Amino acid sequence: MEHGGAAPDRVYLDYAGFSPVDPRVLAVMRPFLEAGIGNPSASHSLGSEARESLEAARAKVARLVGGAAPGVIFTSGATEANNLAIRGVALRGGDRPRHIVTSAAEHISVLNLCRDLEKAGCTVSILPVDAEGRVDPEAVRRVLRPETVLVSIGAACAEIGTLQPLGDIARITRAAGVPFHVDAVGALGRVPVAGDAVGLDLVTLSSNDLYGPPGAGALWVRPGIKLLPQMLGGGQEGGYRSGTENLPALVGLGVAAELMRAEAGHGEPARLAALRDRFVGALAASIPDCRLTGSRVDRLPHHASFVLRGVKADSVLLDLDLCGVSASSGSACAERTGTPSHVLRAIGCAPEEIEGSLCFTLGRWSTLAEVDAVLDRLPPIVARLRALALPAPR
Repeated sequence: MEHGGAAPDRVYLDYAGFSPVDPRVLAVMRPFLEAGIGNPSASHSLGSEARESLEAARAKVARLVGGAAPGVIFTSGATEANNLAIRGVALRGGDRPRHIVTSAAEHISVLNLCRDLEKAGCTVSILPVDAEGRVDPEAVRRVLRPETVLVSIGAACAEIGTLQPLGDIARITRAAGVPFHVDAVGALGRVPVAGDAVGLDLVTLSSNDLYGPPGAGALWVRPGIKLLPQMLGGGQEGGYRSGTENLPALVGLGVAAELMRAEAGHGEPARLAALRDRFVGALAASIPDCRLTGSRVDRLPHHASFVLRGVKADSVLLDLDLCGVSASSGSACAERTGTPSHVLRAIGCAPEEIEGSLCFTLGRWSTLAEVDAVLDRLPPIVARLRALALPAPR
């Protein structure tokens, strides 16, 4: 194997779990943290300057999403944006029958919310996915009812990287007059989403997945879609999300969105896809019983995930960490629950495969040398752990 240079001491391949904040984003945020900045709702000159900065950030986010700036509602992150989108649509309109459609491979912030809404009288259809984690658009069509108020399908799965056929689903929901919500975390700036052009109605995004500060996000809402506010107070963000805006973080989100849009046009997704393909091909060739999860073709460009029989992910990740590699076993939010991955179960993985699930996500600072360093370090770790797991000879 031709290597990409000297092996680095530390390799970070968990960008889907947490992305380092880009120094260019920090540079723009710093004056908003250090200097005198007003409240965007204030009437004095500092307040006006703050409002201008906030609206500039809103316009930058809208350009990344592919929609109109007035539709951007700033939130504390993707989980809050998902809650605003799904609760906001489902609970608007009183006690009428309400039916929600989602899939078995969604993020837990969507699935747990839908289960909670069932307690409020909603009915929920959870669609199965195929062996690659893909939703069948025709299954969406078949399950729609007169009382369906929302379809919520993520642009891509954070655990296995599969991209969903958003355009096909959007044509079905648009024809039926049903709002379509898309959690686009991980996809925006890496694959085309284009909310207006594709026909999406609500789009969730996260600042940190764009190399912006954590604790910030947004929900883009198509004009004409009405929501029930989930946070009441002073009426900020058009009355949909009250509370004084976190201006430094939101300015950072705007810069991060602008940088993602620019780099997408300069080939960054293709660069990451080339590194990913090298990694996927070499790992499958060097580790027996190493199976890629998700689609090999319709996949996030920075995402590689596998199941390995005969090892436990926790042991592999610990050994990787000890030799300088940071990776994960899937969604960081899901890992906190300590329960087996619902996504891997949904695509038909056996329990022993789920125990050995690994996820590697590349990012803006990933290099060929880092990829090759993991390819050197991981196979011996798996071989050693498999040998230890073999029963002792009699």
